[in-house]
Amino acid sequence: MKNTIQLQNVVWKEDKFYVAQCLNVEVSSFGKSKKEALVNLNEALELYFEDQKLTKMVKIENPSIVKSSFLHA
Repeated sequence: MKNTIQLQNVVWKEDKFYVAQCLNVEVSSFGKSKKEALVNLNEALELYFEDQKLTKMVKIENPSIVKSSFLHA
């Protein structure tokens, strides 16, 4: 029996590619478009959860993007 897992993902552009990252587990992927990055992320997540227990998943509620800045040498 398969369970449906609700995950929070974020996508951003880095140079020529889009990066898709899952906020619940440390899995990410990339693609030439947002859609491709998310499709690749879903494939990576399916592989990740083949051997993982759901207890390792962090529950993310109402994520928000917060900008910060700092000075460096």
